[in-house]
Amino acid sequence: MKQHSVREAWLQDAVRHLEPVFSKAGYAIPPVRVSCGFPASSSPRTTMGQCWPRERSGGGVNEIFISPKIDDPVQLLDTLVHELCHAVDDCFSGHGEDFKGIAQTVGLEGPARMAHATEELMVRLMMISQELGPYPHQAIVFPPPRPSNSSRSKAKCGQCGYEVTLLKKWASYGAPICPKDNIRMEEAAPETIENTSDYDSDSVAKGGKSAPDQIRRAIS
Repeated sequence: MKQHSVREAWLQDAVRHLEPVFSKAGYAIPPVRVSCGFPASSSPRTTMGQCWPRERSGGGVNEIFISPKIDDPVQLLDTLVHELCHAVDDCFSGHGEDFKGIAQTVGLEGPARMAHATEELMVRLMMISQELGPYPHQAIVFPPPRPSNSSRSKAKCGQCGYEVTLLKKWASYGAPICPKDNIRMEEAAPETIENTSDYDSDSVAKGGKSAPDQIRRAIS
């Protein structure tokens, strides 16, 4: 059993151990750099891994980031296989048909965005994790989302349902008049805004190269 003292050394060694899994399926893993880090274009609370296309890297390689939330070696390897599938495709198809074909062939199953190891591949990953030894990292634990002190009020027409957001500076004047029914709208309870942005951004153009004015981004 090996002993790694640096996370990136463990991750790069993991890529070497996964090469036979991909070569058996008929794919070659391209040059990649794997690091421990938070995603840049998706929620760090929900995104476990992210792969960047080669054109976005100064080194011309696929850059893969594995979330600091993960410290279980098998879960990490499972996530790494998913991201390596994106690297093989160079993120061109997102979670489209080309990615699905690669993922299923190497041993992933389930919806494309959440494709994970089959039982057979999971056994292989457990064996690889034993060969790699402990992952030199302790998971970062996120606190629950905190509601913001800011809030926004809305007003809604009781007849047609027309709805508007009341800016704080004007809310003290009361609800406006509905432009359709010419009656005063009803003010709704303020809506709390959370200090989080739990969204997932897959902005890679589907089915081909990006238009000139588009920036190819990372895929989670």
